[in-house]
Order: sequence, then C-alpha cells, then structure tokens
Amino acid sequence: MNASRWISTSMPYLTPREQGQGDAWSEDAAAQGRRGSQRIVHAGEVPAPAEVARLLGVQDGEPVVVRRRLILLDDEPNELTDTYYPAAIARGTPLAGTAKIQGGAVTLLAELGHVGALVREDVTAGLPDEEEQEALRLAGTDPVLRLTRLTLDREDRPIQVDRMVMPAQRQQLRYEIRIG
Repeated sequence: MNASRWISTSMPYLTPREQGQGDAWSEDAAAQGRRGSQRIVHAGEVPAPAEVARLLGVQDGEPVVVRRRLILLDDEPNELTDTYYPAAIARGTPLAGTAKIQGGAVTLLAELGHVGALVREDVTAGLPDEEEQEALRLAGTDPVLRLTRLTLDREDRPIQVDRMVMPAQRQQLRYEIRIG
C-alpha cells in the first residue's frame, strides 16, 4: 500500500466527543502516525445550492449555514469539505463562525439537541474543477472522489450535509458495517 494514501472511515466523525477530547480529525491522523489539521476558509449563511437544498428539505437558495474547510494531512491538502446546516439549527451558533469548535461540530450539534441517528453517504468520482485543482494541488486530469453525507436525527429530520472532495489517488474509503 502507498504510504501516503489515507484510509478514511466515517464513524469517528459521526458521534459526539467526550469532554476534553480533541477533534476527531486530529486524533484520527495521530492514531495513524500523521498530523491532521484544518483551515476554515469560510463560515456563515449562504443560499442553499440545489443538491443541498434537496437534502436538507429547504427551498433552492434558502439561507443555510456553511462551514468550508481545507483539511490538511501532514500540512498537505487532503480534502475540501463543505458542511451545511439548516439555518434554524446553526444561525447564531459557533457553527456560523470561523473559530474552532471544542470537540467538533457534531459535539456542538448534540449539545444543541440535534443528534444524528442515520447517515447516508454517496460517493462518485470525477475530475476536479479549477477551484478544487488549486486548493488540492491537482492537475485537471487527476481524478477526485466526491462524498456527500446526509445526517438525519431520530425523527428523520436532516441536520447536516457534508460535501467532500478528495484526490482519488491519495484516498482509500473504508466502510465497516456491524450487522446484528
């Protein structure tokens, strides 16, 4: 296996953190002997893109809160992640700001009374657009993986949509599903 390839599993990013724990990305990277960090490129209200609006159950263009992040592995771009929240959940909270959130966004959502119960992930492959090429340091012919994750609460209400873009040659997605 390529030593620079990152093996990505979703579970650490789906459950609230315990008091005093660091963020899931930094801990996940450290467990694999790597250094994980992130830069929040933008946070605040934006008009909902069509796909996000559909997944969150809001009208196209309706205000939603987004946190746009550049995820770094050993100080190299590893992933672009846009996380969207319904404005009714995130407006006026740290989710709408650029400061680091103690324990991460999932922990804050739980503190606000929004706990994920069901997650659906869709993965596609394609070529990066110009912004993705620049941010991830890719050529236009380098394939990317696009992962869209929808998180629903116990009442099947959408509470979060993540849209991630990752260089395909640097990623391995691993899904572990416990049956029974």
